Order: sequence, then structure tokens, then C-alpha cells
Amino acid sequence: MSANPELFPTIGSVVDKTENLRVEAQTVEVTLDEERPVQEIESLCMRCYKQGVTRLLLTSIPYFREVIVMSFRCEHCGFQNNEVQSAGTIRPEGVVYTVRVLGREDLDRQLVKSNTCTVEIPEFELTIPPGRGQLTTIEGLIRDIISDLGADQPLRRVENPAAYEKIEGILKRCRDIVGDHDDENVDENENENETGEVKAPKRAAEIDTPMQPFTLRLDDPAGNSFVEFVGSMADPKWNLRTYHRTREQNIFLGLIAPDDSEQEANADGQTTEKKEGEAETTDEPLNENEEVFTFPGTCSSCGHRCNTNIKKINIPYFKDVLIMATNCDKCGYRDNEVKSGGAISPQGKRITLKVEDKDDLSRDILKSESCGMSIPEIELVLQAGTLGGRFTTVEGILDQIYEELSEKLFASGDARRDKDAFEEFLKKLKAVKNVEHPFTLILDDPLANSYLQNPYAPDPDPNMTIEMYDRTWEQNEELGLNDMKVEGYEADAQQDASKSDAPQADAAQAKEGEAKAS
Repeated sequence: MSANPELFPTIGSVVDKTENLRVEAQTVEVTLDEERPVQEIESLCMRCYKQGVTRLLLTSIPYFREVIVMSFRCEHCGFQNNEVQSAGTIRPEGVVYTVRVLGREDLDRQLVKSNTCTVEIPEFELTIPPGRGQLTTIEGLIRDIISDLGADQPLRRVENPAAYEKIEGILKRCRDIVGDHDDENVDENENENETGEVKAPKRAAEIDTPMQPFTLRLDDPAGNSFVEFVGSMADPKWNLRTYHRTREQNIFLGLIAPDDSEQEANADGQTTEKKEGEAETTDEPLNENEEVFTFPGTCSSCGHRCNTNIKKINIPYFKDVLIMATNCDKCGYRDNEVKSGGAISPQGKRITLKVEDKDDLSRDILKSESCGMSIPEIELVLQAGTLGGRFTTVEGILDQIYEELSEKLFASGDARRDKDAFEEFLKKLKAVKNVEHPFTLILDDPLANSYLQNPYAPDPDPNMTIEMYDRTWEQNEELGLNDMKVEGYEADAQQDASKSDAPQADAAQAKEGEAKAS
């Protein structure tokens, strides 16, 4: 449902209308309130408790949605604030926007951050929790980070030197991006011109010095945030991924209410909460596929102890598989993997799917560790072991491939030397993700542990072919199957044991002979 263009005009039309009104105001003394694109409302200042003015602008952002831009200012105490709120409905799915900021020209990208959005810059180890909504640019967001984190730095230097040094490192990298310097080293007269007026800071895009690339990620479960792309949605530096919200996220957004069983009031007014992970006792027998096994282990990132949860599930018309998930509470490391729960297949399997529309992207896919994947139309070939074992959808695995390639190769030296060719490949990959043209997806698994959903099951799928083939000797050797013996191994084990006992018996006889001789 599109927004009313009269109620939510585009930003460009608002700018044109404001400029026309400014020109007309030079010849006409009074302008009707109905002609003003910005509405003004008196409201209470929460700092001095006197009346201030809130300005509201209803506008729509191209390729995004309608928003309300609010700006408050109090003439009594000078307090001012601005905020952006979505004027549309909450989207049915959450969104994650990822932008690779490789040059200063990328700092001019427009950005909408809602009050439910989390902003991350992994290279800086920086996470901005949900807060007030903003309509700004990436450069403006970086300047806000400098302003917010730098405000309490003098106090941190005294009270918590370790936190001061950590935050100062983040501030230094942010200042290098926008070209700012520490306030202690800046002359006050440098920001004033000959007439004494204060000059606006130089835009970061106009600075000639190189900039360290970084990644900006916006995660909004409400789907009301946005980052501008350049040209079209095929922009290789820009990526959009949608996901289904969890139950906790729906509770956070106020879409559903917590269960009454999670928080019950006692007769005396005290509140008891059900402990997380506490199992409910029922008389019904537990299905073996519903049981989750927990195994203690060690985090591969920080070395602390953490648990790995394993659950067995059955995929219809396929086999049992094991889903393993590891989550470290110390460093936040997460990993998930899928392994086959059945016997080794005597033959390999090759699955070929002709993707013709976006409905095919929702097919479930199980890609095992031994499976290779290819898309001939864009010359994409993934060797066995790439991405590990994954149980997701076709769209999900294409998103993972795009994120892995763009994150690792954009910052590499080879990607910079052959930047144009790599960006062209990412554009082709995005076209495949959007199914702008039909393409072929091929899964080749020598162990036949991979699976692609057939919506017509048990009938054959007209767009999918499954071919079973005999493995070569080289494939069996790589998988360690040539030396594997599953029958008649008891005799070999006894023979190996007798051989290992022979030297010990000879040594015992030699010692006995020496004792008799002495």
C-alpha cells in the first residue's frame, strides 16, 4: 500500500517547495500556515519545563517508506533534539543492512536508524544499542559517535583508565574517518573566517587523505531502518538480508505478550519467574527427536569452557541429521553446523535445480561439509568444505556466500588490485539472489549427505534432477574410505595385538636369560 503523496511528499519535493516559499516570502510579508511543509507545535521542554517548539515534517524516502522527522528546540535554555519515527507499519520480517565503506564517498550515503535498530562496526568492536531514531548520513553517525563517547572521556581518564584507553582508540579511528582532530589540539581561531563567523566543519568526502575501510551493519527487527544504495540494489557494497523475528524480539516490539506461565504472582504478592531452561514435567513420553543433548567443550575463539547443543531431526524423504550449535558466554562466539546422522552412502549424489522464480529461493537446503556447490551462469564454484555444513534455504545460503565474499575479499589486496572485476562478480551474484534471470544451482556431494527440498514430493520435481554416481578412487582416498574396513576387522585386530606383544615377550626372555647367567 503506497503512502498518500499529499500527506507524505518526497524529500526532494519538500526542498523545492521550501525554496519556492523562501523566494515568495521576499515579496510577500505573510505566508499562510497551510503552505508551510513543516508543522510547528508548542511542547514542554523536559530540561527547563518551559514551552518550546517541535517541528514535524511528514515525508517519504525513495525506495524506503514514509517517515516523520521531528525537531525540538527550547529558546529559553537552548536545549534541542531531533528524532525520526516510522509512519508505516512494522514489517513482517526483520532486516539487516550491511554496507562496506571503502572510500570517503561512501560516507555520504543516507541512513535511517529507527529506535529499535542496533548499529555495529565490527572493525571497531563497537555496538550502538537501540535508541532514538535518526535521519542522517554515515558521516553524521560517525560524528555522533565521537560526540557521545567523547563527552565523558575526561571523567573516565581519572576513574577508569582502562576504559578510557579503549574508548580513546575507537575515537581516534572515528576522527581519522571524518578528518577531525582532538579538541585540545585545535585552535579556536581556525574555525572562524575573516568576518568572525563560525565555519562549518569540512565534509569528510572532500578530504584527500586515505581512509581505513570499515563495515557498517544495521540490524532492525522492526524492519524500519534503511541505508542508501548507489545506483540500484545491485550495488556491490550494499546488502540487504531479511530474517524471521524470534519470540523475544516480538515481545521487545510489543507484538505479543509474555506467557502468563513465565511470571506468576504468589498469594502474598511476591513474584516468581520460571527459570530459563527448566524442563516441564509431563506424563507424555518424550520423542527422541525432540531431545537436546549438551556436551561441555572449549571455545575455539577465547579458550573458555562452553557447551555445544546437539539435536537430531528427521528431514522428510531424506534421512536423520544432527544440528550442532555452540555459544560462548565469555566472548560471544557462535557457530552452528549440520552433520549427517546416517550411514555412508555407497554412491555420490549430484542435485541440479533450475531456479526460475523467487519461490524457488524458499526451498530448504542441506549442504554438508563434503558437498561442493556451483552456479555456472556466474562462474561461481565452491569447493567441498566451504561454509561447512549448513541447513537453511536457497536464499539463505546465497546471502551467506555474498557476505563471506564481500567481507573477506573487499579488504584483501587482490580485491583492490582487481576491484572492477570483483565488483562486477558481486553484481552478478546479487542478480542471482534477486532471480533477475533463471540460473542453475548444482550440489555435488560424494557422500550423498546433501538435500534440496522437493515441494512436489513424493512426485518428481520437473525443475530438479538427482543423479547418483559411483565415486572415483581419488574421492574415496580423500574421504578416507579406501583404508576403512567394516567387516572382518576382528582377526586383523588380534593379529596386530599379537605382533605388538611379541617384542615384549622377547625382551622378557632376554632379561630372564641374563638373570640366570648372573
